[in-house]
Amino acid sequence: MDREPREVMEYDVLVVGAGPSGLSAAIRLKQLANEAGQELSVCVIEKGSEVGAHLLSGAVFEPHALDELIPDWKDKGAPLTTPAREDHFVFLTETKAHKFPVTPPQMNNHGNFIISLGNLARWMAAQAEELGVEIYPGFAAAEVLYDEQGAVKGVATGDMGIGKDGAKTPNYTPGMELHAKQTIFAEGCRGSLTKTLFDKFSLRDGVDPQTYGLGIKELWEIDPAKSQPGLIVHTIGWPMDAKTYGGSWLYHMDGNLVSVGFVVGLDYANPHLSPFEEFQRYKTHPAIRPTFEGGRRIAYGARALSEGGFQSIPKLTFPGGLIVGDAAGFLNVPKIKGNHTAMKSGMVAAEAVYEHLTGGSNGREVTEYPERLKASWVWSELHAVRNIRPGFQKGLWAGLANAAFETATRGKSPWTLHHHADHTTLKKAAEAPPIVYPKPDGVVSFDRLSSVYLSNTNHEENQPAHLTLRDAETPIRVNLALYDAPETRYCPAGVYEIVRAEDGTAPRLQINAQNCVHCKTCDIKDPTQNINWVVPEGGGGPNYPGGM
Repeated sequence: MDREPREVMEYDVLVVGAGPSGLSAAIRLKQLANEAGQELSVCVIEKGSEVGAHLLSGAVFEPHALDELIPDWKDKGAPLTTPAREDHFVFLTETKAHKFPVTPPQMNNHGNFIISLGNLARWMAAQAEELGVEIYPGFAAAEVLYDEQGAVKGVATGDMGIGKDGAKTPNYTPGMELHAKQTIFAEGCRGSLTKTLFDKFSLRDGVDPQTYGLGIKELWEIDPAKSQPGLIVHTIGWPMDAKTYGGSWLYHMDGNLVSVGFVVGLDYANPHLSPFEEFQRYKTHPAIRPTFEGGRRIAYGARALSEGGFQSIPKLTFPGGLIVGDAAGFLNVPKIKGNHTAMKSGMVAAEAVYEHLTGGSNGREVTEYPERLKASWVWSELHAVRNIRPGFQKGLWAGLANAAFETATRGKSPWTLHHHADHTTLKKAAEAPPIVYPKPDGVVSFDRLSSVYLSNTNHEENQPAHLTLRDAETPIRVNLALYDAPETRYCPAGVYEIVRAEDGTAPRLQINAQNCVHCKTCDIKDPTQNINWVVPEGGGGPNYPGGM
């Protein structure tokens, strides 16, 4: 297909992704420029149909970074309206719930808020636009652009109106090129462009592999008599076995809303495990089920999260750009929080970029950014908890004992534990016990397709697949033969399906890309790394409502 000339827009700084880190970077850049009376053009592009459409988090929010970025956020109406009031940390067996007498210090949420991350981002976007930031939702960055010296010069958005066959349809519109002196990549976990930057600039050399979790979330409207705004409940134990990392959250919000979710570490070993089914099974527990009986489920979503922490942070800069937020992996796993660290990384990046552009620095690489970050509270916070997540590789009880030790010593151990890549951990199907999941009851537990419906996911049907296979034979020859097609279980949206014809012909993998909620789990967990997730047309994917 011949490519038509693309319109070029030029900025001082381009931000890819309108999540908390990207918006924080944009806001801080314009604050600095406006305070100095300087002109600095800043643009944010976002693949979701609107800001917040693709954001998913628990979320209990620590306002530390927001206090620094916008000190008068209360007066400006930031959507932080449900203060944390009570923390419960609970160990579940199949029929019992045992509350820990003491909540781990990292999970003490005094001074924090239960929020909708999407609503916070929408509010932050409004603050950014008031400062002069240009924000364009529905623009999916599909390609990194490089200059003749190999430095990043911006990104190109995907062409619109390309059919499944690769030919132009009557609705064809060429993508745009957005050029900038510096491009900040804030794509979130497992960003499709960030992956290519890791390879091109060898940004992951000398650091641990990233390790991930899959978070699956529902939003419920519950019986008002059961509503306890500010109550925070975290559980470990059942339905996970002692060798598999995972746990739940249950947060009571204003308006009789409850955010409930389950995280499964993607380093699990049993290919028969289904994170979605584990979540549905969790809600049937005698201590959990009563919260939802008499209520109604109003939204659903899923998202991978970067759990590697300190030892998995890549090199953060390269000629022409830098990486912030969960694209780099700043989640504090013991706190179960990453929005405050993501925001701070964006702010630190903005300060370094501003100084680089206005202070006469030489070269295209903002080397000041990682140095400033190492001097910030983000670095010390993540260093102190670096050994807690990898400590669970030896099971729940060893992990809890290690976590207690690391907490007591404030992370001053003279060693650093390490991670392994999640796609390497699956056992062969014949070596792992099968798991029989109960059928959904339609009251508190549900099937995947009815769940995806509540995510408001939509993709233009006639477009090139955004879930691609490097080798078309691998799903049957390797994944099905050795692992019993784990992609049919680890995907929380029913995207992957093994189809067996009645005539006895060979089975085939069917990819239902229309269902994809952009969680990126397939890109992470596929044992042969045969699945490659790229952006669909801008605006495609989930459309999470306010409250999610």
